[in-house]
Amino acid sequence: MSDHFDIQQYQIKNEPFYQPTGNEVTLYEAAYAARLPVMLKGPTGCGKSRFVEHMAWKLGKPLITVACNEDMTASDLVGRYLLDANGTRWLDGPLTLAARYGAICYLDEIVEARQDTTVVIHPLTDHRRTLPLDKKGELVAAHPDFQLVISYNPGYQSLLKDLKQSTKQRFTAFDFDYPSAVLEMTILAKETGLDEAIASQLIKIGQAARNLKGHGLDEGISTRLLVYAATLIKGGVAPRDACRMALVRPITDDADIRDTLDHAIDAIFTQ
Repeated sequence: MSDHFDIQQYQIKNEPFYQPTGNEVTLYEAAYAARLPVMLKGPTGCGKSRFVEHMAWKLGKPLITVACNEDMTASDLVGRYLLDANGTRWLDGPLTLAARYGAICYLDEIVEARQDTTVVIHPLTDHRRTLPLDKKGELVAAHPDFQLVISYNPGYQSLLKDLKQSTKQRFTAFDFDYPSAVLEMTILAKETGLDEAIASQLIKIGQAARNLKGHGLDEGISTRLLVYAATLIKGGVAPRDACRMALVRPITDDADIRDTLDHAIDAIFTQ
């Protein structure tokens, strides 16, 4: 890997808006000060990724994010040899880049990755703070600023998609959930500029859907989708159309559930 790699391209230059729901900011700062690895648990679209972005900005550290998937191999994380005109050259993977140059590495939805892939993070999450590059014959000692953060959705856990205890017990952890109605209204207003009256109506729809979790819905409407709906309304889309497009159609194909939520939308947006 070139010595001239610019890690600053991963620096977050503008403050990402994040509305704290408790003392998670202070606790994360304490974890980072000790360089402890962090695990974020919570439903889809509740603010886990935004929280990591906000903390990376606040701490002034580069952030390298990896969207994990079931086809991801250990080489996708640590690196591989590539062929070029001059023969072969080594290309660091995102985990190696973060460890080598002192970034925060965020492995999003880590349970989507195979367990034989995730074990490569183990040496970075204990007293060793090293990353063996077996194919290259190199042992990377983590930069003093390096930190590892992972996230997953406990609602999607199964026997096939779960973290081993040997992985879980290497991390400190935060539980995330959807914000309270008051905080969610603040988020919608800050993110989109939507007036509070309409924002409060959107939140009622969100709460109605969340009450159906386990009764036809795997998961409720996320804060992210509420922001999408608010953005559409702010852009001139009729509230009912915006809600159906952003809140209902993405989360279910069940006709009965869709009808139930559509009726809730009609009842809340009566005009």
